[in-house]
Amino acid sequence: MTERYDLLIRNATVIDGTRAPRFSADIAVRADRVVKIGRLDDAKADTEFDASGKVAAPGFIDAHTHDDRLMLSAPEMAPKISQGVTTVVAGNCGISLAPMPAGRRAHAVPPLDLLDKEGSWYRFPTFRSYVEELQAKPAATNCALLVGHSSLRVAEMDDVERTANPAEIGRMRERVREALSSGAVGVSTGLYYEPANAASTEEIIEICRPLKESGGIYCTHMRDEADRVIDSLEESFRVGREVGVPVVISHHKVVGSANRGRSPETLAFISERMKTQTVCLDCYPYSASSTILSFERTKVASKVLITWSTPHPEFSGMELEEVAKRMALPLEAAVEKLLPAGAIYFSMDEADVQRILAYEHTMVGSDGLPHDAAPHPRLWGSFPRVLGHYARGLGLFPLETAVYKMTGLSAKNFGLKDRGVLREGAFADITLFDAGTVDESATFAKPIQAAKGIDTVIVNGQVAWRDRKPGGARSGRVLRRSA
Repeated sequence: MTERYDLLIRNATVIDGTRAPRFSADIAVRADRVVKIGRLDDAKADTEFDASGKVAAPGFIDAHTHDDRLMLSAPEMAPKISQGVTTVVAGNCGISLAPMPAGRRAHAVPPLDLLDKEGSWYRFPTFRSYVEELQAKPAATNCALLVGHSSLRVAEMDDVERTANPAEIGRMRERVREALSSGAVGVSTGLYYEPANAASTEEIIEICRPLKESGGIYCTHMRDEADRVIDSLEESFRVGREVGVPVVISHHKVVGSANRGRSPETLAFISERMKTQTVCLDCYPYSASSTILSFERTKVASKVLITWSTPHPEFSGMELEEVAKRMALPLEAAVEKLLPAGAIYFSMDEADVQRILAYEHTMVGSDGLPHDAAPHPRLWGSFPRVLGHYARGLGLFPLETAVYKMTGLSAKNFGLKDRGVLREGAFADITLFDAGTVDESATFAKPIQAAKGIDTVIVNGQVAWRDRKPGGARSGRVLRRSA
C-alpha cells in the first residue's frame, strides 16, 4: 500500500542538527511532525519538493532577537524566515513589549524605543495579554519569550536611576511570576543600559527568584563588555548561582581597542564556570554592534553609522562624522541634535569575533533591530553569513557544526523540546538551502536584502518561504520551555 503524507521532501542531504555526519534521505511530514526519514520512493504527498543538491536542516533558531513587535506588526517575518529562521527568542537585553501598564510612556525611554518609537505598541498590561495576542494572530515563525527587567523597572518605578526598593522588587517579582506562568521561558536583563544600570546585583537576584520554581532561564546583556568584562561575567554567574538557574551570556564580545584579543581570557573564564553551573552564550557574526545612539558609546568605535533618528530621518545610513560635517557641529553636539536615534558601532576585533563564534558552546543570535530605518545587516544576514562566509568561505568549522550552533544547541539550551533537530517525531521546522551558494546579501550600505541560497522554509509543516518570497503560512507558535 502506498504511504501518503501531507508533505514530502525528496533527495535531500540531511544535516540533522546534532553534529552527526550528513546523509541522503527523503523526509515525510504529516500535519506538524516529521514522521519518516529514509528511502520513500513509493510514497505520495499533497506537496512534494525535489531537494536534489540541497541540504535539509532543522529550521534555524535565532537565539537573540528583538522581534517582540515584529511578530504582530509584520507577521510574515521576512527578515527572519528569508534566512531560514523558524523560531525566534524575543524579549532580550531587558526589553520586552510586555508587561506595560497604560500611561507609562515606555516608548520615550531608550532603549525601549527600539521596539516602539510611536507609543502604540506598549499596550499589553500583562504578559498573558501579549501571549494571547500572539496566539490569536500567529506569525510565520515560532517564538520563545523572555520578560525584560528594564521593561519591569519602567512599569513599576517612577525613578529608574536608583536601585529598586523592597516594595518595587516585590511587585516586579510578581510580574515575573505572572509572565512565567503565561508562557515566558525566562528573564532578560540589559544592565548596560540606562533604565537598568542603577540596579544592584541583589535586585536582579530577588526579582529573578521565580525562575527557579518554573524552570526558567536568565539571559543577560551584561553591565560591561569592555574593560570590566570579567567583573560583568562574574556578576552574571552569581545571579545564576544564587537563583539556581542556567545563565545565557547575550551576544558575547569584547569591545574597544584596549580590549582586543581578550576573548581567550573571557572564554577560558566561561569554560571554568561551566564546570560548576549551567552557562550558555550566543554571538552574532559581525565585528560591529548596533543599539541606541549616545556620545559615550561612540568613544570606543572606529566608525559609527546612524541607523535612525527621530528628528533627522534623512541621516539614516550615513556615517556620524559626515553628519557632523553637514551640521557644521562637533561630534558631541551632532549626537545631541540626532537624539533619539540609533547607531552601528564598529568596535570589535574580527579575530575575537571568530574565536567566540568558533567556541564549542556558542549559539548564533542575530540581535537585529527590525524597526531601524537603516538596520545592521545582521537583521537579514546573520545565519546565511555563518553558513557561507564563516563555514564555507573561511572554514571556521564544518557545515554540520554551523547548523548545530543555530539549531540543536539552541533548542537544548532554551529547552525547546522536539525543535532544532531533524528526526522522526520532531516538529516539522525545516530549512532547505544550497550549501554552495548560501550567504548573506545584506550589507551595511544595503542592509534590507533577502539571503542567497535559502530555497524553502517550513514551519510546523507549513511552507513559510519559497522561491525567494513568503509562502503565506502563519503557523508559528508560542513555545514553552521544557527544563
